[in-house]
Amino acid sequence: MSPIRQALEEYLSVRQALGFKLVSYRNQLPAFVAHLEQAGASTITSAMALEWATKPKDVHPSTWTARLSMVSNFARYLKELDPACEVPPADLLAHRRRPRPVPYLYSDAEIAALVAAASTLSPPIRAATYRTLFGLLAVTGMRVGEAIHLDRDHVDLEHGLLVVWHSKFRKSRQVPLHPSTVEALRTYAQRRDEVRRRPKQPSFFVSTLGTRLWESAVRRTFRRLVRSVGLEPKQGCGRPRIHCLRHSFAVATLVDWYRDGDDVTARIPQLSTFLGHVDPAATYWYLQATPQLLSLAADRLEHFLEKKP
Repeated sequence: MSPIRQALEEYLSVRQALGFKLVSYRNQLPAFVAHLEQAGASTITSAMALEWATKPKDVHPSTWTARLSMVSNFARYLKELDPACEVPPADLLAHRRRPRPVPYLYSDAEIAALVAAASTLSPPIRAATYRTLFGLLAVTGMRVGEAIHLDRDHVDLEHGLLVVWHSKFRKSRQVPLHPSTVEALRTYAQRRDEVRRRPKQPSFFVSTLGTRLWESAVRRTFRRLVRSVGLEPKQGCGRPRIHCLRHSFAVATLVDWYRDGDDVTARIPQLSTFLGHVDPAATYWYLQATPQLLSLAADRLEHFLEKKP
């Protein structure tokens, strides 16, 4: 193994230990190191970094920026070990990252349609699994990966709690459940145990083979259901994605708080904790200025101004 490839493995291990998932880094940076090795380069140079970052031609320029950013982060680490390493300057590429797409916010009716469509899947255990899984995502705002990595002993139906272990940034949390959600999970668990009396894995949600669900399969199934119920991107929004259920939950929670007259600013940290965010700043990323939300906020402001002397 070359010194620079060894340094890359150490860099990825250090960042992973800090809680970063590094999926893109593990997919991309080994190819960059191979690019260096093929060119006979012993360290990183700005020219080599730029050459590799812009290698894909039929892509949005933001892809080049993202590739160069990964190399720059690695180069900053490598420079501590190798003074000859060059850190590509931040303005080497003028293109900015692709603007953040506005998430698709599902209405209650659309969520109900998706859950109903999941009920038509076959065989019946697959229908039960996806109906319950997508319903759980909609009413808790959980990440897809968190839900499919739930084990049976992480679901406490007696006390109405889910325990999410070592999620993003290796954070763990408890998620309280509404009684109707508890009942839906209990019904699914009973059906699952009737079909799979001897589970192959301890996962709460199971595939037709009795194993843990693959995230790629979950996303693929969700896309098919979106097409089957005829959901299309709304004006100014991105396409309906499964992660948008998380955005929809966050916005719906805010709307409920405004309607109930709660101190929304004071309660944002509670929503952050519920969603598993490190701090409220990450939660604001999920909140969209929907017409309904803006109207409620405007009414709150108008009422406040009327009360001022």
